[in-house]
Amino acid sequence: MNRNRSPFVITAAILVALGALVTYFSGYYVDWLWFQSVDFTDVWTTVLATKIQLFLVVGTVTSLIISLNIYLAYKRRPLYVPVSIEVSGLERLRAQIEPIRTWVFVGVVAALTYFAGSSGMVFWREWLLFKNATDFGVTDPQFGLDISFFAFRLPMLQAIIGWGISTLVLAALASAFIHYMYGGIRTNVQTDRTTVAARVQISILLGLIVLLKAVAYWFDRYALALKESKLITGPTYTDVNAVLPAKAILSAIAVVCALLFFANIVRRSWLLPAAGTALLVVSSVLIAGIYPAAIQQFQVKPSESSKEAPYIQRNIDATRAAYDLNQVEMKDYNATLSTSAGQLAKDAATIANIRLMDPNVLSATFRQLQQIKPYYTFPESLDVDRYTVNGVSRDAVVAVRELNIDGNPSRNWINDHLVYTHGFGFVAAYGNTVDADGKPNFIVGDLPPTKGLGAFQPRVYFGENVPDYSIIGGKKTNSPVEFDYPDDASANGQKNYTYTGNGGVPVGSLLNKLIFAVKYGEQRILLSNLINADSKILFNRSPRERVAKVAPWLTLDGDPYPAVVDGKITWIIDGYTTSAGYPYSQSTSLATATNDALTSTSASITAQANRTVNYIRNSVKATVDAYDGTVTLYQWDTKDPVLKTWMKAFPNSVKPKSTISKGLLEHIRFPEDMFRVQRDILSSYHVKSAAAFYGGQDFWRVPRDPSTFGANAGAQPPYYMTVQMPGSAKPAFSLTTPFVPRGGRENLSAFAAVNSNAGPDYGKITVLQLPRSTNIAGPSQVASNFEAKPEVANALSLLRQGGSDVVLGNLLTLPVGNGLLYVQPVYVRATGNSSAYPLLQKVLVSFGDVIGFDSSLKGALDQVFGGNSGTNASASSPTTSNSSADLASALQSAKQAIADGQAALAKGDFAAYGRAQDRLKAAIAAAISAQSRK
Repeated sequence: MNRNRSPFVITAAILVALGALVTYFSGYYVDWLWFQSVDFTDVWTTVLATKIQLFLVVGTVTSLIISLNIYLAYKRRPLYVPVSIEVSGLERLRAQIEPIRTWVFVGVVAALTYFAGSSGMVFWREWLLFKNATDFGVTDPQFGLDISFFAFRLPMLQAIIGWGISTLVLAALASAFIHYMYGGIRTNVQTDRTTVAARVQISILLGLIVLLKAVAYWFDRYALALKESKLITGPTYTDVNAVLPAKAILSAIAVVCALLFFANIVRRSWLLPAAGTALLVVSSVLIAGIYPAAIQQFQVKPSESSKEAPYIQRNIDATRAAYDLNQVEMKDYNATLSTSAGQLAKDAATIANIRLMDPNVLSATFRQLQQIKPYYTFPESLDVDRYTVNGVSRDAVVAVRELNIDGNPSRNWINDHLVYTHGFGFVAAYGNTVDADGKPNFIVGDLPPTKGLGAFQPRVYFGENVPDYSIIGGKKTNSPVEFDYPDDASANGQKNYTYTGNGGVPVGSLLNKLIFAVKYGEQRILLSNLINADSKILFNRSPRERVAKVAPWLTLDGDPYPAVVDGKITWIIDGYTTSAGYPYSQSTSLATATNDALTSTSASITAQANRTVNYIRNSVKATVDAYDGTVTLYQWDTKDPVLKTWMKAFPNSVKPKSTISKGLLEHIRFPEDMFRVQRDILSSYHVKSAAAFYGGQDFWRVPRDPSTFGANAGAQPPYYMTVQMPGSAKPAFSLTTPFVPRGGRENLSAFAAVNSNAGPDYGKITVLQLPRSTNIAGPSQVASNFEAKPEVANALSLLRQGGSDVVLGNLLTLPVGNGLLYVQPVYVRATGNSSAYPLLQKVLVSFGDVIGFDSSLKGALDQVFGGNSGTNASASSPTTSNSSADLASALQSAKQAIADGQAALAKGDFAAYGRAQDRLKAAIAAAISAQSRK
């Protein structure tokens, strides 16, 4: 019976093994198909080939060195081992191994090859950087070497040295064990404890280890350029004058020690090698430990500021260069606290573009007004961009109407993966206008989309909220299967569609069906008759995920944003090249530097990984076509040596900057995560003097977010808005942030803005530094002042009663009127209603010590500036081209407000009556405005 069962068992085992192999290697095949579909197979083959090369080289060499020493130790074993030194345990071990000695040796070789090769594969990035290194053209001030040595070559050299030492240590241990097991090393005799073969082999191995340690000591000198200390990054006075020479001396001693081990080949005493090793240990303690500590204690500490000044200056210069802060323009800004009529007349351009639509508040509003069906959705945090409408550039809050499978009441496999395959439409609202009810004014929206931005392909097959995979029909589909959008004019209330784009992986063949059925564990992929010969499967559909796969060497911004570019919805993702090898530059954690009140709470913004860098450039602009998934990488920073190095490693993967279309350039913006890192560094490194840096009295920090009170409040996120900085010829779309002093105070220290318009001034950071003697309230103080003013507090209290809640929008800081203006929109949202959404009802304004609070921005500004701010400030008035429609809408809103007010009075609900009166006032103002435009 056992003999009859054996073929079955063997066959089953073979089938299981083949299944495991197919499953394992199918992942590589699927990856290759995906890279082929986006035309980036060169990236896939380059990474895979590099990993295979490293696996083979590192695994083979490591295995060869260790296994060769094991073989030599065995071959040179003594043929006769005296019985007196036999150990029963070793005898039993030899007896067990001897019959299977060859198989054990082969197993050891295979295990060494696999584990060492797998460890070597991890260094594929370091190897490609080493192999394709590009000079920075900047020389390190201590060693006189180009920065590329530290950024590209030193990491790989240190990895090779570490690998060499660990391999030789393992070889020495393995050899010693074999010699001991077979009697080459005898511990229970007084003389000749090692045979000649054991002594020679182990002496050579230990000599090589110490020799490599000498090389490691020498390269440790260069690693001092990246050393972190409490004061700075890079070598300090003690490092240069004590540690640096100590490393050179230790390197020389290690060479001498290695020679003593080699001399032991012809000697029969371990005395000299042991003495050399003791000398090396003692020297490392005295020369590299005690001596530098003494220099630090008795020479540096008594006059640390002067001793460390040259090295602090190196740190300042290198850090500013590494984080692209050399061109920061610092301006003294003598901000006034006084207000007067007409004070904002010269800042009309900035006031006209004040963004009252908060992208982090309006998601619920977009969902209620533009979601239309439950199987659509919008992200929790919307995006800010700008569009030219009627010849005028307007800030806009934008989002894509994406598919929400969870909202579909009819969930099944066919609906999830073959019918509901894509989102539909792009929605944009003016950043500075609302209608009479406080709702956003949409530039483009609805289904099918309105033409406010011209005609464009509205279907979104690739986005941030899409199914894991969708299978879309080919040309031979008899009737469209995919749901397109709801349409009352159609017989079944919907439009259907068949995908015609180039995106996706063919899934019509039997092999591909089988592979994807295995990948997703779904047999219906193999059996469904809805999948035909021309069908394609879409997967890896997130824009950030797609760019990360085709450019694994990039660090990506956490917030891809959509734009209508050249008739398509296009996702734009900023890519960073980073390094941790820029000498003297201050290191920073990307996770810490980019963490603020927005990134820590918004599910739609991806937090940066906990990586430490000391060099960063926004070197690549990447795009993903929302319809066909095409990924394009554009070179943005043409001078970045890190990008040039990666472009050598992956030729033809990045397109020249000159190929960026005019339409795309109009929507390029400076990335948020890059600015978060820069402002974190700038908070200390705006100080250019070593003495002032050492004192630290003028360091800044980003203020706490005013909308989140308490000690655990996150940092205020940077805000996009169009602003004309003092001294600038025209306004620019910018990313802005305030600074307050580092310490307990919250008064304003500085205001920074980075130009986000593509052009010669792109990326230019302008910092307005306030006089230290002027006490101008910072964002948190202004927010407290708002709540403390009786009129405001009472009004907000009323708005928070009667089933309503107040949502405070982003508190914007603007340098206008020779001072600092704060503007905060106030939204009202009904409570206890799942369909409620925020509507803009009030605007808070502060300048100096004066606060304005009104239903419109103009009204609030006029309260602050003597009844006339000097600008029209029509930001809270409707802005549409159809004044008759606006008038009708305003009158209807007024009528509804009157009815709501009367109903509230009848119930005795005076809070609701007050809100109705506010709406009535806004509606009347809107009607007057619409009438004046007729």
